[in-house]
Amino acid sequence: MGKPLVFQSDFGYDDGAVSAMYGVAYSVSGDIKVFDVTHNIPQYNIWEASYRLIQTVNYWPKGTVFVSVVDPGVGSTRRSIVALTEAGQYIVTPDNGTLTHIKRLSSVCEARVIDESVNRLPNSGESYTFHGRDIYAYTGARLASGVISYEQVGPSVDVGSVVELPMNPPVKTDNSVKGSIDVLDVRFGSLWTNVPRTTFNSLGIKYGDKVDVIIENSTRLLYRNTLRYAQSFDAVYVGEALVYVNSLDYIAVAINQGNFSKAYGVGTGAGWTITLQKERGGAAG
Repeated sequence: MGKPLVFQSDFGYDDGAVSAMYGVAYSVSGDIKVFDVTHNIPQYNIWEASYRLIQTVNYWPKGTVFVSVVDPGVGSTRRSIVALTEAGQYIVTPDNGTLTHIKRLSSVCEARVIDESVNRLPNSGESYTFHGRDIYAYTGARLASGVISYEQVGPSVDVGSVVELPMNPPVKTDNSVKGSIDVLDVRFGSLWTNVPRTTFNSLGIKYGDKVDVIIENSTRLLYRNTLRYAQSFDAVYVGEALVYVNSLDYIAVAINQGNFSKAYGVGTGAGWTITLQKERGGAAG
């Protein structure tokens, strides 16, 4: 019995790209089980691809094979690799920073460069723009179905050489913590930060307390207000903003039944910062 094969990409569903990858997988083995994380990663957004992996990978069983294709450098000299996590999942991906969050926040214990002389869709050697189909889907399917072992992917490389994107860790003082807004809870517009619950709680803040929230980007102060730290959304009124703990055990900010990102024009990435501290009084809208 093969292992699950799980895809994510920035391809969307407007053409046949995703279907072509599925077809390659099933051509390797008709018994393979194919699933998706998402194919709606914003185009070229390697950071978000990396985050969606840390959001997902650890909940899948040992032996699951992930294929992540957000690859603005397709056809270039960037490496194609398969990483092995400490928990036993495999991630097939371009080596362009897609493994940043897994490597920093979980663990990559081994990495191998794909030997394209063996692990490439037959008769695709002159195609340089669809490695998601020709290399990643094909190699992932061969690994998931047991056609090849991990050692047959290709030569091992130093895990330390796997490319990482810059990550700014949260900075804590005696009465505040400053972090970044890493990603959105896309459909609902909640802001997911890189501030762990344990770091936030070390400020002495408890559920029901008021929290001063300051959101800035690289050019200006965008939002400053005092919000309730709530265990769930029903602790505040509909339309009211709150601070809460998201499903990954990090601090997040949302509007109950609203979209915080759209309401205040907040984006994501290292240029977007959030400062949280126990209420001092005198909040401004």
